Amino acid sequence: MILFPAIDLKDGACVRLAQGDMNRATVYETDPAAQARRFAELGFPWLHMVDLNGAFEGRSVNGAAVDAILDATDKKVQLGGGIRDMTAIEGWLARGVARVILGTVALRDPDLVREAARAFPGRVAVGIDARDGRVAVEGWAEQSDIEALDLARKFDDAGVAAIIFTDIARDGVMTGPNVAATADLARALTTAVIASGGVSCLDDLRALKDVADAGIAGVISGRALYDGRLDAAEALALLAA
Repeated sequence: MILFPAIDLKDGACVRLAQGDMNRATVYETDPAAQARRFAELGFPWLHMVDLNGAFEGRSVNGAAVDAILDATDKKVQLGGGIRDMTAIEGWLARGVARVILGTVALRDPDLVREAARAFPGRVAVGIDARDGRVAVEGWAEQSDIEALDLARKFDDAGVAAIIFTDIARDGVMTGPNVAATADLARALTTAVIASGGVSCLDDLRALKDVADAGIAGVISGRALYDGRLDAAEALALLAA
């Protein structure tokens, strides 16, 4: 399993939100490129980045910070937040992002996701963020009536690289990931699933690793790494074993 450290960008800074609430943001680093270098030095092979402002506004807002991170490290980067059309997809991939994450547009325009996955094999992931099992979009500000699994199944034959599944209720509050829901989703799909939301300690990673054969290929962690509750070296060693 791959451990992705999260770099969430708000107003040019590296922050963590609690349950996706932009008014409950903790600033951890005002220089995101410096944070990216630290994660790279710790041995993380990938960085997971989200333009939080972009997710709300439907366009890139923290592009300068993303570019600075791409310049600061040669680690692979997956980026989401405000990527809503083919021009944006092509632009970020050309600028050095290894994989784009399509969230809101996966619900609004699934044909675009399928087109992008065909055009850029292995470089498009779908982000599915769920509250009580139902998909939330527009930076989690809007709740839909669509079940997470129903949306994920729309792309199971599309060739997307992964489904990134976030349980919003657990994101940023250190209560542990929703292992059961993540494993159930992974078992229902042939596409690899990346778990997100709630990771707080090594035991959480062990719980996800125990069900990795369901199809869970990775896990994203943010606040636990920033707060030091999760030791990077121990976490990477656990998931590599």
